[in-house]
Amino acid sequence: MSEYTRDFFLDLDTHDELASFRRDFQIPEAMIYLDGNSLGAMPVSAQKRALDVVSREWGQDMITSWNKNGWFHLSESLGDKIAGIIGAKAGEVMACDATGINLYKAMTMALKMRTDRKVILMEGSNFPTDNYMAQGLIKQLGQGHEILFVEGEDILAAITDKVAVVSLTQVHYKTGKLLDMKAITEKAHAVGALVIWDLCHSAGALPIKLNDCKADFAVGCGYKYLNGGPGAPAFIFVAKRHQGKAAQPLTGWWSHAAPFAFEQDYRPADNIWQCLTGTQPILSLSVLECGLDIFGRVDMIKLREKSMNLCDYFIELAESHCAVFGFSLASPRERERRGSQVSFTHENGFAVMQALIAQNIVGDFRAPHIIRFGFTPLYTRYVDVWDAVMGLKNIMENEIWRKPEYNQRTAVT
Repeated sequence: MSEYTRDFFLDLDTHDELASFRRDFQIPEAMIYLDGNSLGAMPVSAQKRALDVVSREWGQDMITSWNKNGWFHLSESLGDKIAGIIGAKAGEVMACDATGINLYKAMTMALKMRTDRKVILMEGSNFPTDNYMAQGLIKQLGQGHEILFVEGEDILAAITDKVAVVSLTQVHYKTGKLLDMKAITEKAHAVGALVIWDLCHSAGALPIKLNDCKADFAVGCGYKYLNGGPGAPAFIFVAKRHQGKAAQPLTGWWSHAAPFAFEQDYRPADNIWQCLTGTQPILSLSVLECGLDIFGRVDMIKLREKSMNLCDYFIELAESHCAVFGFSLASPRERERRGSQVSFTHENGFAVMQALIAQNIVGDFRAPHIIRFGFTPLYTRYVDVWDAVMGLKNIMENEIWRKPEYNQRTAVT
C-alpha cells in the first residue's frame, strides 16, 4: 500500500511552478477534470473574446473586419502560434478545417510525391478517422494503393523501400503510448518514404520538434490540449522544403495564389496558403487563439516534467489502492514512453467511468474496456491525483458502479 497522504500532494501543489496557470481556465470548483486529452478546459478569456468577435467585429465592423480585424489572415497568424508549440517555423502551419480533412490533404500530397510506390503504413489501432480517411482516399484514387497496418514495436522493421507514406499518431489515443518521432522519421527517409504525424494527443501536452526531426507533414486538432473549444479548427504542417512540390486536392478559393483576382482557373499558392480550402470559421478560430496565447507563457520542458510526475503518481496510487479490483495498466509504465494520459483496462470500464463522472471525477471510456485519464499540467493539480484515485477506490469498494444508471450506454462515451 502506498505511503502517500493527501497532504503530500497539497505540498507539491504549493511548490508547483505551473500552478498559477490554473487561473487561466474556467473549471468548476467541485470538479476533478481529467479529460483534457478529449476536450480541453475553457480559457477564462474565451467568453470575452467570443463576445467581442460577435458583438463588435461582426455586429459593428461587419464585413470590414476581414481587413480591419485581421479575419483574412487569422488562419495564418494562428498557424504561426501553433508552429511555436510543435517545433515548426513561421509559414509552415495553417489553422484550418478538421483533422481528417487535413490528413486527406497531406496524404494526397505525399502520395503525389512518391508516385512509384503504393504502400501507406499505419497503425491498425489508430484513431479511426485516420484509417477511414486513408481508406477513402485510396478507393477514390483507384491506383492500386494499399494500407499496411502495423502495431507498435513492429513499425520500424516494416518501413521498407516499398512504402510511400508512413502515417502515424505520435501518442496513441487509447493507451497513451508515445512513438519515437525522430527514429521513425529517420528510418522512413532512409528508404525514401515520407512521414505524416498526427499530433492530436501530443500538441500542447509535450515538447514536439518537427523540424529537428525533419518531419515532412503533420496534422492535429485544436480542442484537446490546445483548449480551443469543442470542434475547434485543426491545423496542418508542411515543411518549407515540400511547399509547392505537390498540390493538395481540395482546391478552394482561399488556396489560390490570388484569391481576390477571381480568376476562372485554379492557380495554387506556392506556400502554406495552398493548404487552405474555402472561407474559414472565424468565430471558432478567434476562440482557439485564447488557448494558444496561454502557451506563449509556458515552458514546455517544465510542463512535460509535471505531466510525467502526475501520471507516475496516478499509476502508483491506482495500482496500490485499486489493482485488487481488476484494473490493469494499459499505458506504458516508463514515463518517457507515455504521452500525458494514463489508461487502465477493466471489464466493467464503462460503468466505472460513469460512476466516477457522477462524482465529478471526469475521465472517459474507450471501447471495449479502456478508461482514460488525461493530465493537463496547466490546470491539473497534484491533489487531483489523490482525490481521483480515492474516488475510484470508493466506487469499487462499495460497488457503486453496479447501479443501473451507470450501465446505460449513451451516444458519447
